[in-house]
Amino acid sequence: MTLTPDADGLLRAERQLQAAQLAGDVAALDRLLDDRLVAIGPDGSRYTKEDDLAGHRSGSSVISALVEEHVEVLMAGTTGVTFFVGTVAGTFEGQPMSARLRYTRTWVHDHESGWRILAAHIAVLPPVA
Repeated sequence: MTLTPDADGLLRAERQLQAAQLAGDVAALDRLLDDRLVAIGPDGSRYTKEDDLAGHRSGSSVISALVEEHVEVLMAGTTGVTFFVGTVAGTFEGQPMSARLRYTRTWVHDHESGWRILAAHIAVLPPVA
């Protein structure tokens, strides 16, 4: 793991997360999600790490396409935030879905685990005109 958190490491963690989501890699997601994770979906629903992992394990959450338009990184010490905008398609809770989304993810860093997501919020954005 990186001993000193930096913006490049946080951006790498964000891209590892995207790759794990697209691959349905539950082991990688388990490493990247903090056990205390709270994620708020576009409809206001609250999800935990176990909810997210269970969806990938069961096949009820499958990401078939993930196209990043833009990502920003903001850091303060061992806390970081990534702001992702992109198009995500797949099946969620058994229903097909495709949308342009904004993910705001709060990450925490420690020397043992590296960067892990503590909190996330997802918002639906209008399609690009």
